[in-house]
Amino acid sequence: MTRPDVVVTGLGATTPLGGDVASTWDAMLAGRSGVSALTQEWAGQLPVRIAAQLAVEPSEVLDRVKLRRLDRSEAIAIIAAEQAWADAGLADAGLDPERLAVSIGSGIGGAQTLLAQDDILEASGPRRVSPHTVPMLMPNGPAAWVGLTLGAKAGVHSVASACATGAEAIALGLDLIRAGRADVVLAGGTEAVIHPLPIAGFAAMRAMSTRNDDPQRASRPWDKGRDGFVLGEGSGVVVLERADHAAARGARVYARLAGAGITSDAFDMVQPHPEGQGRAIKMALTDSGVARTDIVHVNAHATSTPVGDMQEIGALRATLGDHPVLTATKSMSGHLLGAAGALESIATILAIRDGVVPPTINLDDPDDELALDVAAHKARHMDIPAAMNNAFGFGGHNVTLIFTRA
Repeated sequence: MTRPDVVVTGLGATTPLGGDVASTWDAMLAGRSGVSALTQEWAGQLPVRIAAQLAVEPSEVLDRVKLRRLDRSEAIAIIAAEQAWADAGLADAGLDPERLAVSIGSGIGGAQTLLAQDDILEASGPRRVSPHTVPMLMPNGPAAWVGLTLGAKAGVHSVASACATGAEAIALGLDLIRAGRADVVLAGGTEAVIHPLPIAGFAAMRAMSTRNDDPQRASRPWDKGRDGFVLGEGSGVVVLERADHAAARGARVYARLAGAGITSDAFDMVQPHPEGQGRAIKMALTDSGVARTDIVHVNAHATSTPVGDMQEIGALRATLGDHPVLTATKSMSGHLLGAAGALESIATILAIRDGVVPPTINLDDPDDELALDVAAHKARHMDIPAAMNNAFGFGGHNVTLIFTRA
């Protein structure tokens, strides 16, 4: 049986660079950083006192009464999903809810709610704990809220694969449509854990940058001076749609999701396997049917860690060759953990649409092993028939997505 083509018809996001897709993309193309100093009182005791915080607070978008029932990760997932829904023109499309699914995940989930309610429990006792606590901290909460908001009845799915979550959720959306279980899937990721405990935990692993005095230059993928990632928060959601369904309603199409590759390392909980990422790339190429020579742009996972950045470069050279132009948008957005793959997929899609690769900022002294072409410091205009997004996560998760021009 011939597999249906799957296209992207809607985009939504709220990020450290902007409150929607347009402002986020404009900031990326301009090479602006969303990283700043943490000015909260609790940050003073931490070894890491920088992060990429949301450009627009959820309270500026959602009703404050509704927000009291939502974890921050849930609120921003709703915001991104509603943007994507509106962008796709689905509000008045008469879509059968039995053909609408959701695939939105989070790497950590409702940690802010869990920690805040635990503080209340210890300070004031069990009667003061919110009755909304469990729905707010459930890892499936963001996907469930989006499903409720939009009336999705073809399944609500919540992937949790650490920093590969957003990309894997999009890959699951592709599978749902190919399997005939849905015509439309809202897919992506969300994360909001800028809080003392996660920061302290990552810092104890020596995974985060400690450039507290120079926040905007702290995230520096592939640079010799890189010293760890910068924690970010945000959400990205795409509308995936069966191509003939989109055509029948006259929908605007951003790009085609041509294929995906998902592998697991079975190697180490936090260290990636030196060859694991290459297997995911090869699988995505096979699944998509796209020739490796057609992949002219890669939005790399590139978190700004000393080891991981160059392992990905090795995998890209071994599988694609030396021709693609790379970028690492985490240099501007920080690392959105479970939402990273979703936001970077949106950047990849827009790169294809606009024929422009967003820059990697802070790449002042490239690693000697980089040996691939990077759009450093400023955006690069070029024809992009096909592009790739990579995502990797603790636990040995590897996900590669391939998008092509529609």
